[in-house]
Amino acid sequence: MAYVNADALVSTEWLAEHLKAPDLRIVDASWYLPFMNRDGKAEYAERHIPGAVYFDIDEISDTDVPLPHMLPSPEKFASRMRRLGIGDGNRIVVYDGSDNHLSAPRAWWMFNVFGHTDVAVLNGGLKKWIAEGRPVEDLPPLPRERHFTARRNDLLVRDVEQMRANLASGREQVLDARSRGRFDGSEPEPRPGLRGGHIPGSKSLPAAALTDPQTGLLRNGPELKAMLQDAGIDMSKPVITTCGSGVSACALTLALHLIGHRQVAVYDGSWTEWGGRADLPAEVAAKA
Repeated sequence: MAYVNADALVSTEWLAEHLKAPDLRIVDASWYLPFMNRDGKAEYAERHIPGAVYFDIDEISDTDVPLPHMLPSPEKFASRMRRLGIGDGNRIVVYDGSDNHLSAPRAWWMFNVFGHTDVAVLNGGLKKWIAEGRPVEDLPPLPRERHFTARRNDLLVRDVEQMRANLASGREQVLDARSRGRFDGSEPEPRPGLRGGHIPGSKSLPAAALTDPQTGLLRNGPELKAMLQDAGIDMSKPVITTCGSGVSACALTLALHLIGHRQVAVYDGSWTEWGGRADLPAEVAAKA
């Protein structure tokens, strides 16, 4: 598949072979937008890959702020990982139940933010695993607590003031993972109270396009690189990814990582923060 950082993905075949490895931890990070009418936690309780624990993106967050699933403190993240039986030295594989790797990359990115880089996304996710007739179970494991060291890497995160400053400096390219209609303001936002449009100067590459609809797999390295370049991204310059609430932005981050881009950060507040503030500028597509 010609990825530069191929270890950020594992196949269903690889996972099946290593399912009982003592140092492996499997994480179900399924999460869905309200209009999808799906409940990741409930679906996990019905069936999941054997041994998988549930990573609740909404709860493993800073619940003291009004924005959804913002990064938690290192202390909270470490505490939650200990409860899930995830510790230093574990190899982690993350998956979700969507058709296009919607939320697994968010968990992958969070592990990287807090210093745990031995983590990969299951290519094709739970859908491919089930389609191949591989085993699932409905009982959660009973993990034993382990020590997890969490140190936040701020190079991987951007906040609203850094985004505002970037409007003037233009030092970092901004790439938006939302659908084209939401990006150009022709479709309504799924969350009430948000304007349409995008951060001025940003580029658009819908995260759903990164997955091949025929195979359910992430597109190969040359395809991803071509898509990013077609979106207007200069591969020699740093990139900030954004989306609706910081989840699908991480799919773009994963794609950039896979092809070897070294300077990528996520705007954690994303459009829920930016589009909800009247003091921040927004662009929409020009009407014909």
